[in-house]
Amino acid sequence: MTNKRNSTAYIFIFSGIISSFGPFVTDFYLPALPALADYFQSTTSRIQLSLTLSMIGLGIGQILIGPLSDKYERKIPLQGSLLLFCLTSAGCIFATGIQGFFFFRFLQGIAGAGGVVISRAIATDLYQGKALSRFFALLSSIQGLAPIFAPVLGGILLQTTPWKGIFWILLGLGILLFLCSFAFKESLPVSRRAAGKFRQAFRPYGPTLKNKTFMFFTLTQAFAMGCMFTYISASPFIFQNHFHLSSLTYSLCFGINALGIMGGSLLSNRFPSPRKALWTGVCGLFALSLSCAAILVWGNSWILLELSFLFFLIFLGLILPSSTVLALDTERQHSGIASAILGFMGFLIGGILSPVTGIGNMRYTSGMIFILCCLCAIFCAKTALQSGQVPAGSIPVPRRNKE
Repeated sequence: MTNKRNSTAYIFIFSGIISSFGPFVTDFYLPALPALADYFQSTTSRIQLSLTLSMIGLGIGQILIGPLSDKYERKIPLQGSLLLFCLTSAGCIFATGIQGFFFFRFLQGIAGAGGVVISRAIATDLYQGKALSRFFALLSSIQGLAPIFAPVLGGILLQTTPWKGIFWILLGLGILLFLCSFAFKESLPVSRRAAGKFRQAFRPYGPTLKNKTFMFFTLTQAFAMGCMFTYISASPFIFQNHFHLSSLTYSLCFGINALGIMGGSLLSNRFPSPRKALWTGVCGLFALSLSCAAILVWGNSWILLELSFLFFLIFLGLILPSSTVLALDTERQHSGIASAILGFMGFLIGGILSPVTGIGNMRYTSGMIFILCCLCAIFCAKTALQSGQVPAGSIPVPRRNKE
């Protein structure tokens, strides 16, 4: 049997921090890339490989740690990933060559994935229905802020410390979270833990991947994340190079839009059901993608573009928690594996699209990616909502009349 539950406040604060840890680790050091290039006497483009490797680690780590958390409870894999994070942060600080730095950044990504995947699994263990929707609304608001605010905070920190200061901060946070994890009371009952040998913990990937409803909800979120990563990759160049905004003005726009994601995530809890929040989100996201694309191609007002991006990210905020709730609700028996797939797909799509934004004219390419991702999200959401695992009549999704 599991121990008495932690308080709701502890679960939310602890889960919120560990869930945002992975994206925060990935983006926190972005302003330090030029300094790293000088330190290791390398090119900026080569130093950027450390970002790619950490994102790959973040995706692979979720695939590995998710099944382990279903078999060996949540606490042990979480503590193991936090301990690995502390060791790899120290490795980054004391790395003497760029190859060593790459190696530790890859492992740091794997370690950061533990908090991302296990935080969602913990929520699925403890909550259901409206309570689960409320929890994921709050959790998604934090997760949406992490990759956007992290570079801003890193830039501020670099005003007073060299690049190693960023990794000392990460090491300190890792140690603090590792100590706080001892207060966590196991959330996965023994009866729901995966049985069998070690390798059998990975077998549920097969049936989970074959779950059509789960996969379409997962792809809905993945394509929405593709929009977010495209925005993060392209917006600095669009606002500063094309519209000639200062770095300060751009940072303010960036921060306001981050609040848009948070507001949308919290607003999703006001809908009668996560299904209605999801459908509203994907339709609104598509409408705003057309607006953003039109301004990027033909517009000359950065204020109009900023307003479009703000509402675009509000609708994105509606999608993230609602799609998470709906996806994980179809795979409660294997919530660790389901959470791993959900996280991996988002980073896979985002990782593919981020460099694509730099092909050709960035304004045109970004606008096209926004529209295509939103069309794919609408298709996936409609397919999932019409599947047999969703109660009929819960959302007015158009259907074809039978002949």
